Amino acid sequence: MIEGCNISRDFGFPRERVLHHLNFKIRDGEFISISGRSGSGKSTLLYIMSSLDHPSEGQLFLDGKDLKLLSSKDVHHLRNTSIGFIFQFHYLLPELTVFENVLLPARNLGIINSKKKEAIELLTYLGVQSLVDRYPNELSGGEQQRVAIARALIMRPKYLFADEPTGNLDTMNANIVMNMLKEINYKQKTTICLVTHDPDYSAFAGREIYLINGHISERKKDLLF
Repeated sequence: MIEGCNISRDFGFPRERVLHHLNFKIRDGEFISISGRSGSGKSTLLYIMSSLDHPSEGQLFLDGKDLKLLSSKDVHHLRNTSIGFIFQFHYLLPELTVFENVLLPARNLGIINSKKKEAIELLTYLGVQSLVDRYPNELSGGEQQRVAIARALIMRPKYLFADEPTGNLDTMNANIVMNMLKEINYKQKTTICLVTHDPDYSAFAGREIYLINGHISERKKDLLF
């Protein structure tokens, strides 16, 4: 479970508060959307939830552990073994093939050989198995994003965090990606936290955290617990 207690985040000088005393719980296996207008704090909240950032005030608990109290080694291990990331930009390494990009998290943990079969299975599931030997610049935008999803799933993460994963895709490929995320959540019981500004894609989730200027909207408050 992910639990935020009185989460606030400040940036800059003079300090500007982007998130204001947020409280929320996300149970295992849920599909949550974090939505709101541009500048409402969606991505900031996602980065705090996923350990990529820390709150200025408050506590973020992941499976009962306060992330602020973990060593950098423990946080790094958590990211490698339990957390998957999908971003608006795929961040595939251009010098690596599709197969090598998908296996990158396994290589970082020294278990690449044991994950090769699973990498092929993931690429097959995502419909890009024929591209294993190609490089990112030889792929379309939709293909690149599907490879990025395979990379995010190769370690079978408990949590998957997606920051505007359809932002650079056309409608057809965006719908493909969203349906894949919904199926992953349903079949694998992966907890998914999705940032989106699109209400149609927010509707794919079971619950919504709607932000207005860094506050959780009262009209959506009944959806949080």
